[in-house]
Amino acid sequence: MAEQRGVQTPPATLSARVLSGDIRAVARAISLVENEASEGAALVGRLFSHTGRAYLIGVTGPPGAGKSTLVDRLAGEYRRAGLTVGVIAVDPTSPYSGGAILGDRVRMQAHASDPGVYIRSMATRGHLGGLSRATAEAALVLDAAGFDIVIIETVGVGQDEVDIVRTADVSIVTVVPGTGDEVQALKAGIMEIADLFVVNKADREGADRTAASVEAMLSLQAWGADDWRPPILKTEATTGKGVAELVEGIAAFRERTKDQIGQRRRARAEFRLRELLGRAFMRHLEAVVLGEGEFEHQLARIAARETDPYSVTETLLARALGSGAVSGPKIDHLGVAVTDIDAALAFWRDAIGLVPEPVEDVPSQRVRAQFLPAGSAAIELLESTSDDSPIAKFAAKRGPGLHHVTLEVADIDATLARLKVAGVRLIDDTARPGAHNSRVAFIHPSAAHGVLVEIKQSGHGPQATGSGAAK
Repeated sequence: MAEQRGVQTPPATLSARVLSGDIRAVARAISLVENEASEGAALVGRLFSHTGRAYLIGVTGPPGAGKSTLVDRLAGEYRRAGLTVGVIAVDPTSPYSGGAILGDRVRMQAHASDPGVYIRSMATRGHLGGLSRATAEAALVLDAAGFDIVIIETVGVGQDEVDIVRTADVSIVTVVPGTGDEVQALKAGIMEIADLFVVNKADREGADRTAASVEAMLSLQAWGADDWRPPILKTEATTGKGVAELVEGIAAFRERTKDQIGQRRRARAEFRLRELLGRAFMRHLEAVVLGEGEFEHQLARIAARETDPYSVTETLLARALGSGAVSGPKIDHLGVAVTDIDAALAFWRDAIGLVPEPVEDVPSQRVRAQFLPAGSAAIELLESTSDDSPIAKFAAKRGPGLHHVTLEVADIDATLARLKVAGVRLIDDTARPGAHNSRVAFIHPSAAHGVLVEIKQSGHGPQATGSGAAK
């Protein structure tokens, strides 16, 4: 049944039509997954349990290797065997429309009227591996629609073609003589992904030399008795010569590795799951966790060497998982002014049971500081080493006791900006370096009802502080 123009087909109906082999529904379904529409994900979910029957053949190699003609001939061989064939031809992306610019369907006109062959061109959309990110889903659609063989032809951009091994059940690397491709074929990435090598345009001068070069590289590797050693086949796709032998080679590989195909598909599922999780996390980060312009702000800080990508990643991950700034700052430590650290330890260490870290002299603040970790926070004991130090003045005015509260924030710059907008009185308008690679700033006690508040953003070190005495 034809879809009315402008009326979107309900996913349940569309999935049923795909499963019935409706070609128009297949085209619509691939468009949904290619455009990364939410309906496409739901559709794949409905189709997934009906997949796994098709055999996926990946054909890769440098531009000009005759891959499209070879795929056209392969489709013809499989059709003569009574099998249905789906072809996904991944082409470069048009800089104007974003669509595929080579249009393999135009170059495979021999099957245009054959209902047992479906050809779809897809754009890479800038994906470096030469494969559109939606290629795997498009292959699933064709699998669910009942196609026996699904052939995926890649753009051909050298070593980046390793993506094909994560998508296909068998990988065919195509090279041609006389263009330096024998050197290209010997690159480690290409050598590792090939299950079969094809020297196409074998009627050209240098075909034997190209085959010998590949053979020489294969001979450098130790092959076990049970290992599949990639054969080197010669074809002339324009005439069809050697294509039948290629089909036989694919069949031999399929038979030899039939007990391992589950492992290969599991590895493919792992790669795809990791990719989807990464994309879903980024969507969540941008939609829920990050404020407007915050991602660009972090990029600017990294570019200015104010921080590093690892620190930003750790901070954003913590926020996305429900900690850090997303649920508010957390207490890092409480600063306690004492007249004698050793005497204070009689309570905090001996009576309470906290284990102190080594005492640290902070000459710039004229204090001795000692941390006593307490769960996820800590107690910081501060003893003055000079009568004119801030801690000495505090003790003289108020006596020993709680001096400051330190809150750890995910992004100290964003926190200070928010406090300024709220009219909070600050001692520090901008963050300054603290101990252990932290960045700190102080809020005036008058703004916090008599409590001196320190905010800090941790670096890579252990619990850090600006020693809480610089007021």
